[in-house]
Amino acid sequence: MTLPVNQTHDPTLASWVESANRPDSDFPIQNLPFGVFRRTKSDEPFRGGVAIGDQILDLTALLSRTLFDDAAHHALAACREPALNRFMSMGQAVQSHLRACLSSVLRSGCEHASLIAADLVPQADAEYDVPARIGDFTDFYASIHHATSVGRLFRPDNPLLPNYRWIPIAYNGRSSSIQVSEHAFQRPVGQRMAPGASAPELAASERLDFELELGLFIGRGNAEGSPIPLDEAESHVFGLCLLNDWSARDIQSWEYQPLGPFLGKNFATTLSPWVVSLEALAPFRIPFTRPATDPQPLAYLDGAANRNAGGIDITLEVSLQTSRMRHDGIPPQPLARSNFRYAYWTLAQLITHHSVNGCNLRPGDLFGSGTLSGPAPEQAGSLLELTAGGRLPLHVGADTRTFLEDGDRVVLRAWCERPGHRRIGFGSAAGTVLPARAVPPAG
Repeated sequence: MTLPVNQTHDPTLASWVESANRPDSDFPIQNLPFGVFRRTKSDEPFRGGVAIGDQILDLTALLSRTLFDDAAHHALAACREPALNRFMSMGQAVQSHLRACLSSVLRSGCEHASLIAADLVPQADAEYDVPARIGDFTDFYASIHHATSVGRLFRPDNPLLPNYRWIPIAYNGRSSSIQVSEHAFQRPVGQRMAPGASAPELAASERLDFELELGLFIGRGNAEGSPIPLDEAESHVFGLCLLNDWSARDIQSWEYQPLGPFLGKNFATTLSPWVVSLEALAPFRIPFTRPATDPQPLAYLDGAANRNAGGIDITLEVSLQTSRMRHDGIPPQPLARSNFRYAYWTLAQLITHHSVNGCNLRPGDLFGSGTLSGPAPEQAGSLLELTAGGRLPLHVGADTRTFLEDGDRVVLRAWCERPGHRRIGFGSAAGTVLPARAVPPAG
């Protein structure tokens, strides 16, 4: 079910790209995540690249080098396209083979280093696009700690609905508003029902929030009517990224019953530009466990491989930089830190349940994990939880916040660390809140 640790994970491997050898680098040679880029403010086409240290290996340029076998050359040809869907569709064996080839030519001592150095682009000189053409976006609700905390705020008498411990909960989101890191978006407008009011109003959200999540890109798809068994589910994963599913809590609380999120969620979602493969994360697999007092998954969502190594030890962090902090040169301030180990459902379970009714997943489809809050208050992945629904303001630099203000910049980061292995990072997913557009006039 899970990919094995192999020679590409060797912690003694170093790269001739010196920045990749720094202990705090997100992108050592043991990582090699894929993304889509071009040089900033150029008219170049977007194309596939791989992050190595503070550089990008331009896969289109590398294609002209006669360094690899036919299988790797075929994979590189797919990466020259402005979205990685065709490469994603090739499956993990092809992707693993290309990753091994790239690892071999990026290692210290490679005889082709001086040749390949011409194919590097500094990350500081690049701009990014969403890594795939996303046909469908499904956002799950995989943290029981987040679900319980939010439930207490929205439904104090019934915080965790009875189906939660039995079924991976999700909603179908809108893919057109998914953007890559460092974009800015307008504060959303929608209907709000103020406490004690007799009728809603159309107005800009006053309770704008972030959500600390992971994103999962589907690689190889499945045929319509052909469910994906649990033990095969991870073979359909291309990789993971960071995801911020921005939320307008006041709009959401008015509209979400009976059918769930709509305008409170569909205005913006932010992704990190780099997609980390499950192979790169192999050294950080952990068992998947449930409290003994909780019901165990139904048979189609349960299996020995999933129990033994279905989890992944990924630390996640969210930081906030107000406009005042940015003006004063103060970096973003960390607000919370959590871990994917606290998820109530594994990646494999999300995929298997999504397809159990015969739903066909396609290369480039995106899953969100849902807000990944941990059990402790300081591990909450949203302002809704961190401020107890706005009742307990946070101090951020010289400012206070209950919810996001115009000019606020939110930054998500994630990484894996374990003794005996190189640190693997995800880069960042950052977005900035702009003032709302004018509310449409009545009539």
